Amino acid sequence: MPRQLGELEDAVMTRVWQWNRPVTVREVLEDLQQERSIAYTTVMTVMDNLHQKGWVRREVSGRAYRYTAVSTRAAYSAALMNEAWSKSDNPAAALVAFFGMMSPEQREALNDAVRIVQRDTPEPAGEVPPEDRAAGGGTGPGR
Repeated sequence: MPRQLGELEDAVMTRVWQWNRPVTVREVLEDLQQERSIAYTTVMTVMDNLHQKGWVRREVSGRAYRYTAVSTRAAYSAALMNEAWSKSDNPAAALVAFFGMMSPEQREALNDAVRIVQRDTPEPAGEVPPEDRAAGGGTGPGR
């Protein structure tokens, strides 16, 4: 399970995820400097740490490295939510509380996600799909 990124790690990874292409320390530095005063060596160290932790891969490009995200921000967020949920002593109550915090737009996104997962999950062998059960289908006698 991933450890939550620190504040500066998250700021760096946000750029790597948003740009969705190989990036250099210099590019990330220049973008970060629009928000804060930060040294090149600090960004270089953070990106090296992210590489050591497996968040980014890097390849040599001239005298510099180009860094690419190993996974998406969505996958990172999902892993954090799953880790938090799995630590609950009452997972159902945790989900109810979480859903209660959602905006209508977030609940709609959740409904869309559930529909996608249900559509893409194959039926276990021998089980009749719900729509066939409602229509009186199945594998009983005379079928």
